[in-house]
Amino acid sequence: MPQPKTKLTVKRAVSLEGVICIAVILLIFIPIGSVMGGINMVNTMLQTAFDLLMNTVFYIMAIAVLAGAIAGVLTEFGVVAMINKILSPIIRPIYDLPGASVIGILTCYLSDNPAILTICDDTRFRRYFKKYQLPALTNLGTAFGMGLIITIFMMTLPNPNNENLTAAVLVGNLGAVIGSIISTRLMLFQTKKIYGKDEPCVPDSEEDSFDMVNYRVVREGGVGTRLIESLLEGGKSGVKNGMAIIPGVLIICTLVMMLTNGPSEAGTYTGAAYEGVGFLPMLAEKVQFVLQPLFGFSSGSGISVPVTSLGAAGAAIGLVPNLMKDGLAHAGDVAVFTAMCMCWSGYLSTHIAMMDGLNCRKLTGRAILSHTVGGFCAGIAANWIFKLVALFL
Repeated sequence: MPQPKTKLTVKRAVSLEGVICIAVILLIFIPIGSVMGGINMVNTMLQTAFDLLMNTVFYIMAIAVLAGAIAGVLTEFGVVAMINKILSPIIRPIYDLPGASVIGILTCYLSDNPAILTICDDTRFRRYFKKYQLPALTNLGTAFGMGLIITIFMMTLPNPNNENLTAAVLVGNLGAVIGSIISTRLMLFQTKKIYGKDEPCVPDSEEDSFDMVNYRVVREGGVGTRLIESLLEGGKSGVKNGMAIIPGVLIICTLVMMLTNGPSEAGTYTGAAYEGVGFLPMLAEKVQFVLQPLFGFSSGSGISVPVTSLGAAGAAIGLVPNLMKDGLAHAGDVAVFTAMCMCWSGYLSTHIAMMDGLNCRKLTGRAILSHTVGGFCAGIAANWIFKLVALFL
């Protein structure tokens, strides 16, 4: 039987789109090249992309493999089902998600944003979700990405004024939770309109239809066989998802880093990795009069931390020790830094790849917009909550 032909979408070879595309490319790269030098700009792009591949992507892939293996075991032996049953009455009113989503929160908090992909790759995990809920896991997981690393790092900062950084960091974590709720809810508000509230994420057939709250699917065989298979299959899905994020991390993060960072320590451009033109921090300084009342930064330099966290949370928290040492940041700033670095945690460089990994690429713009709002709300909440807490310290 002949297969139906796929309908092709065609446009004229010469059109306005091509002209606009060239104009946008020139508008982005000519100003950058005029500051850095054309050769240095190209070398920095290549060196940054290579360093991201070797030291970021493969690191994330290693995390994804281990997270996938652990998640596979937790799913196979009923931990996810048990958590779903116990925590659904708490999680559902807050996030409008099943209790099983707590596994995604914990996994991302202990590792990084893309760890959520490995869990979602397990069909048995996806069964707990409706179709409209699955894309929002990108927002939920990202809001807790690198949470443990950021928390420990902020608590151990140099503290010349002997301020209560532990309280500040805990407030920052609370701010990130608030941001996660807002980001996730905003995303779900949009996905409900697209998918409806009733369509399951994994359609049931007559053979496998069952009560997912009180029963779960397991593999055939003994305990040892099930353990090995769940470990290996979970790890295998981690490799697949680690490969899937390569384009998003390399392309988006390279551009963000070049727009965020400045020249080398010597003040010159050498073509080394992670050099840039410092455009985003400069832009933030122009609107400092708006940002300061919202986030309470002790100095204009503080805005560089959340701006950098748009591309990479690890790079962002690396800026904080010098700000503390120079007296440009205090405990209140640490609370805001923790909340925004944790909630955003490099989402501009991972959201695209994560949404692609969930087969929800068309919703990427909505996810990014929702998470942008969530990150701002996390910082604002941390600022004002810490001001309240400081009255009792």
